[in-house]
Amino acid sequence: MFKKIKQGLAVLTCALAAGMSQADDKVLNFGIISTESSQNLRTIWDPFLQDMAKDIGVEVKAFFAPDYAGVIQGMRFDKVDVAWFGNKSAMEAVDRAGGEIFAQTVDSDGNPGYWSLLVTRKDSKLNSLEDIFRNPGDLVFGNGDPNSTSGFLVPSYYVFANQGVDDPKKIFKRVLNSNHETNLLAAATGKVDFATNNTENYRRLQVTKPEMVENIKIIWKSPLIPSDPIVWRTSLDDLLKDKVYTFFMTYGTTGDARELAVLKGLQWAPFRPSSNNQLIPIRQLVLFKQKVKIENDTAMSSAEKAKETAAIDAQLKGLERKLAALNAWQ
Repeated sequence: MFKKIKQGLAVLTCALAAGMSQADDKVLNFGIISTESSQNLRTIWDPFLQDMAKDIGVEVKAFFAPDYAGVIQGMRFDKVDVAWFGNKSAMEAVDRAGGEIFAQTVDSDGNPGYWSLLVTRKDSKLNSLEDIFRNPGDLVFGNGDPNSTSGFLVPSYYVFANQGVDDPKKIFKRVLNSNHETNLLAAATGKVDFATNNTENYRRLQVTKPEMVENIKIIWKSPLIPSDPIVWRTSLDDLLKDKVYTFFMTYGTTGDARELAVLKGLQWAPFRPSSNNQLIPIRQLVLFKQKVKIENDTAMSSAEKAKETAAIDAQLKGLERKLAALNAWQ
């Protein structure tokens, strides 16, 4: 009798576990990096996520975090299944959170990417990089999230590392780290003297906060940055991956007016396929920045610097060969 009861309990436990597993399979958590307030992001993302849920037959929930690292960590611990990242945060997700790039966003204007910006008040005396570095100790700088490509990594290299500055905090009166929207508003209202932003967020704020953008001027524009990647965790069920991939590759491609309107709200056109290879230019920037920091490190001996920089140069050459091979194949 007791044996039958134990067998029954075992069967019930297995059934409950299976049911819980099936329930988990019916929810897909979609990570959204914090470029602006979560309420604003929810407004433009909800229609897309609803369409995604309807297409793949799985409930899709938005996952927000106060910073980029929160979404990366969410993917690392299987709390985020698919996510929209910038290239720098995608690199962190790929290297440390089991992520893999499978799609890439496309600019609604047909641009092959976007650009990092430095912005300031329209009536500011700052008009160029030369003006910024003339008396940096008098300036308050609104820097981006440390995991942001356009708000942090790109200006770190092209603006600061090229001037021999490995850490802006060493030269400015004060440095504040915030998301794109907060930085632009801080520049517009004079809370910071200048700040990072990017062309995608700038265009969006021209619609949502035109009065603020009217009080802004752009004083620097970066080289082209590859369009944002879409990343899934590699451990995601293969069948679900197929459904998600098909959804992304077909969404907005049939001329459906609603789908195109949803993409327009996100400032995108239909997606295109991609892979981790799109991170190669970003990896180069990170290595360049590391090299500059080593070269400026007064605590290191010449021999130590030579060894460290030689290792970085070897990595850079490997990336250059890989990029050349990919370009030749294409």
